[in-house]
Amino acid sequence: TVINSLLFMAATAFINPLCLILSPIALMVILGYSLTKRYTALCHLVLGLGLSLAPIGAYLAVTGEFALLPILFSLAVLCFFKCTIALAADSTEAFINVPKTISYKFTPSYYQASNGNNAVDINLRANVDKHTIWLGEYRDHVGYQQSRAGYEYKLDLGFTRSVLSAQAASGGFLGGSITTEIGGDTFAIVGFARTNLHDYYNLNFDPNDAITIGVGTRALPDTELSLFQVRDDRLGTGQQISHLLWRYKTADEQRLSIDTSYKTGLDIDHLKVHGYGLTLDYDYHQYFAKIGYDQYSNFSSNTLTRLSLGMRF
Repeated sequence: TVINSLLFMAATAFINPLCLILSPIALMVILGYSLTKRYTALCHLVLGLGLSLAPIGAYLAVTGEFALLPILFSLAVLCFFKCTIALAADSTEAFINVPKTISYKFTPSYYQASNGNNAVDINLRANVDKHTIWLGEYRDHVGYQQSRAGYEYKLDLGFTRSVLSAQAASGGFLGGSITTEIGGDTFAIVGFARTNLHDYYNLNFDPNDAITIGVGTRALPDTELSLFQVRDDRLGTGQQISHLLWRYKTADEQRLSIDTSYKTGLDIDHLKVHGYGLTLDYDYHQYFAKIGYDQYSNFSSNTLTRLSLGMRF
């Protein structure tokens, strides 16, 4: 334990000085959990505190400074963990089964821009049954920053399966969308999205005010294949992005996803552009990695390359 702790502190020294200074605090919380199990019934609070340090640690590693958003992330993790303990207390299930009730997905991302205005983004999602909430923050090299929050609800009626989503972001942005699959193993895809037209940095690179139409199938073994188009239907830009998405289950708890896209429409300077995109995802148990390339990202003059590494817990 001593050797591992020293290696942990040495590793933080290569990140930035602030991470090194705070590393003993993280060790105290994590190592203290085992000790508290002997003396108090509130040991799960220390465990939740240890889990909640992950968003703060990731943010400090990327930016080297404190901010309000990662603290809110950590509070959200702690609160959801406490809710999980409460659910377990009323259940006959063993504690080890509690993670099936609630799950988290933490995604830090780095965006390399062709104009040099690189950016970082962190996102934390928490899922309970049909409900998902998320918090995120985007910050680029020149100082643009946007915090965001959202909520999703999955409505499964058998023949139709819908995802209803609402988003809010700093700067006064509000938006909502619904995307529906209609059918069985082979299905149609329809969607509709609206915003209040305030500035919003869309990390999915599709138009914010749009309709979605497409088809998909899960009839092939271990495979999901879909072809759909997201099209601006409000601002008269003619922006449309066509996606061909292939997901393949390579093994238990492992999946490969490939999303190819083609876009056309007016950019922010009202010039007609054509561009391509490619995103590769790989899920390995609770870990995942994503790398993406997008020409004329968000219909700007920029080409973005995205790298994401994250985990579910």
